[in-house]
Amino acid sequence: MKPTPFDYSAPRTVPEALALLADEDRDPKVVAGGQSLIPMLSMRLARPGLLVDITRIPGLDRITVDASGALHIGAAVRQARAAADPGVRAGWPLLAAAIGHIGHPQIRARGTVCGSLVHHDPAAELPTAALVLDARFVIAGPSGTRTVAAEDFFVATFQTAVAPDELLTEVVLPPRPGGWAFEELARRHGDFATIGVAVLLTAADGDAGTVGSARVVFCGAGSVPVRLPAVEQALTGTDAGPAALAAARDAALAHLAPSDDVHATAVYRREAAAHLLVRACTTAWERTR
Repeated sequence: MKPTPFDYSAPRTVPEALALLADEDRDPKVVAGGQSLIPMLSMRLARPGLLVDITRIPGLDRITVDASGALHIGAAVRQARAAADPGVRAGWPLLAAAIGHIGHPQIRARGTVCGSLVHHDPAAELPTAALVLDARFVIAGPSGTRTVAAEDFFVATFQTAVAPDELLTEVVLPPRPGGWAFEELARRHGDFATIGVAVLLTAADGDAGTVGSARVVFCGAGSVPVRLPAVEQALTGTDAGPAALAAARDAALAHLAPSDDVHATAVYRREAAAHLLVRACTTAWERTR
């Protein structure tokens, strides 16, 4: 199929983009990489009257690390570029690993980090990575700029805190030392995850053999990325040995509530999630050493 007719504009500043997004009559949509929006246009699942291309706005294509050590990724940064960036690979290797699971090289070469986050498919890798990495989202709008924490950003399937007349300008990731792992199960290479998990573990101060903190987030397990405090509590203060991993696995089985769909049953997803969790925790703990 072909898209319905639409206008196209490529603003040069954020205020110009916001002025275009305020045109409710034409139902404007932002386009950067277009790896989600363009197929939806072609299938007529989306019928905007105006596409606002933000890739020509200076500054939105930057990857920087500020004085506090936080990573800033602009709204026009391609996924492949972020995954290959030496600073990202050194300081935020979980993010680079998550990007490596997205689609195929052609998709990652065009798709943007922020575009995937705003699109928010709950089976996608980047929303889960953003939550486990405690990301902050900088959103420009008619009333100015605001910052939203990751736990408040993802609202429901294909819904985020970004309003129709707002623009996500960058995602900010604080420094996250410690061991990490990203595991997912997909039917075929390049498919969205049937289930996946991101894990961050740090050793306790003065005791390298004890887990000081844990962050565990699942994708494909709900309408938003699912963080499980019960699993984190089962790991914290332990040696991450077999007993602790068994307790974490049991907590995941008890608290995860995925749904059935054409790709997998809830029971299958829950069992697979528990298996991936044990593997991810083992890898993350090894990386703390």
